Amino acid sequence: MIIVTGATGALGSATVHELLRHLPPTEVGVSVRDTAKAQDLAGLGVRVRQGDFADPDSMAHAFEGADRVLVVSGSTLGPDGVALHAAAARAARDAGASRVFYTAHQNTRAGSPVPFAVDHAATEAALAELGTPWTSLRNGFYAHTVGWLVAGAVERGELLLPEDGPISWTAREDLAAGDAVLLAQGPTIDGPTPALTASEAVTFDDVARVLSEVSGTTVRRTVVDDEEWLAQQVAHGTPEPAAHLMLGMFQGARAGEFDQVDPLLGELLGREPLPVRAAIEAALAR
Repeated sequence: MIIVTGATGALGSATVHELLRHLPPTEVGVSVRDTAKAQDLAGLGVRVRQGDFADPDSMAHAFEGADRVLVVSGSTLGPDGVALHAAAARAARDAGASRVFYTAHQNTRAGSPVPFAVDHAATEAALAELGTPWTSLRNGFYAHTVGWLVAGAVERGELLLPEDGPISWTAREDLAAGDAVLLAQGPTIDGPTPALTASEAVTFDDVARVLSEVSGTTVRRTVVDDEEWLAQQVAHGTPEPAAHLMLGMFQGARAGEFDQVDPLLGELLGREPLPVRAAIEAALAR
């Protein structure tokens, strides 16, 4: 049985639905904090059990009978988040899982200027101490983030953002499908995977060009000072920690943290991953 944690979240839920393309529902289970939110999965025949990374007894029950467990990384940052992910991985090992999977990020490394990448590196270090085979899915940067960042740009005719660098924006639905293939049928990858990304890394100059083509309105790209942009985000209601986290994305992109491109995701999908244009079209259609 394959168990997926966080299955009421966007990536976890999408991964479960993709797994059901490969496996009968009796071979898929989920661990969720609130089982009432997973009744749609239960209705499909998926085993639904309550599990919380902070509650070892609940995880032992949720992971019972698991051959493979996917620990979907949560939103808690810093040492607390690392501790929760490590606890879930140990619980999977103790439940008898033959392999533990974890959703990391394409730029995972201890020396990264991006805080969440450092957290993922610390979790990978914990996985390496498990004594059980493990795979870290180094997922690309979610492409739907572009939709948030271009909001209002067509109306203004201007895309006002900090200086950036190339990012291989990757559709979450493609990542869910690729992750499901690795979970269900392989190939087996020990340790970190290559970056699971779209086929091209683009800058916001490229995004502005595509935005202009899709909308039919010329949108020019204008670079805004980091601190000015940060102040604007906070003034418009973005919580300061979230604004700093997003600014870190731009700073990381400038440092080349997100420019990796690898063919593995396309090979798993059997087609080209969706380009950033698809995320822009979806954002404008909303």
